[in-house]
Amino acid sequence: IVVYVSVNTAKMEPSKSQNTPEKSTSEAPATVASAFPPSGYCTNCGGPTISEPPPLASFPEMSPPPNYRPIRAPAINLPHNSQAIILSPVPHAEQVPVVTPPYQFETPVKRIHSPDDIRRFQESASCKNFLGFVVSLSESIRGHKISDPCEISPTVAAIVSILETLLQWIDEIPPAQQSARYGNVSFRSWHERLGERGESLILEFLPEEFKESIVEIVPYFFDSFGNSSRIDYGTGHETNFAAWLYCLARMGIVKEEDYHGLVARVFVKYLELMRKLQMVYCLEPAGSHGVWGLDDYHFLPFIFGSSQLIDHKYMKPKSIHNDDILENFSSEFMYLSCIAFVKKVKKGLFAEHSPLLDDISGVPNWKKVNSGLLKMYKVEVLEKVPIMQHFLFGWLIKWEE
Repeated sequence: IVVYVSVNTAKMEPSKSQNTPEKSTSEAPATVASAFPPSGYCTNCGGPTISEPPPLASFPEMSPPPNYRPIRAPAINLPHNSQAIILSPVPHAEQVPVVTPPYQFETPVKRIHSPDDIRRFQESASCKNFLGFVVSLSESIRGHKISDPCEISPTVAAIVSILETLLQWIDEIPPAQQSARYGNVSFRSWHERLGERGESLILEFLPEEFKESIVEIVPYFFDSFGNSSRIDYGTGHETNFAAWLYCLARMGIVKEEDYHGLVARVFVKYLELMRKLQMVYCLEPAGSHGVWGLDDYHFLPFIFGSSQLIDHKYMKPKSIHNDDILENFSSEFMYLSCIAFVKKVKKGLFAEHSPLLDDISGVPNWKKVNSGLLKMYKVEVLEKVPIMQHFLFGWLIKWEE
């Protein structure tokens, strides 16, 4: 029940004839108004202040509102320079120049310390030939499944055997019990064994005339499996493994007809080894860009894997969102294997933890994906000081002054 009550406001108003004291203009503001005193009055007592407040700025002179910041703001160091990648030409395959006697093998050293050094490296024949080697590997696997038959030379078989030996060491050196999320200290024991026995493993397949090259190629090999002190792994270490293979190609130990086997047998085995190292010893991502990077650890398998799928009749870049395709074909295609591994180790929506891979799935065909990844590898790996400052230069990969 609602009762309406009318009130005669006229009776409540004081008569003008009543002696109602008028407020003096000199008095402080009323009690209710003192909660929010006007400018020029004290916020505590409501009394006037000694100094007059500065005049309010007019609207035209006021600063504009701050720019909109998205909730998922990118990192300060963006993982990919979109403009540089777009303007960068697509790398092309290059024939590896084979060295001739007299051989002048030397211990490789670090040369890159600044952006100027990066520019010098990018303009050198060494960079062009190395990147051309990566493109050649990519083209060798184009349209092929991993299980497709390929020529397996004694050198390729020997490298696969070495990687299988390194896999066995993981089983022999179990991870230590510790509370830290990343960086199991047992990885240092594994890496120490690599340092003790790695050289002899390589010497087994080196021809006699190239035995002295061990001083130059072993450092690349040792740096291919992560850093023992930081217990981490990233695209820089992966690039060292590609550089080690490139050195073998420079000496003619690996030939062009071996490239298909290098990708389908050697690199696939290397990827298997690194994933086991990452999972067992909890290697920390080296220089990871988080959600704004392509992957926490790898880059090259995405290049080789996208090349495998070029002109595929059924699978398109958007097929990565089909779990049945990932389950049935990840063992045959490296790109799908990488996506399946990412979805296995990362929880949540794919578009949230891997937005760059999600964006790439919208590209219309694999050829554009492959060319874009090659350009991105050049800009985001080979042109980055934090990565390339650890890269080594000797006689096989020369630093040009």
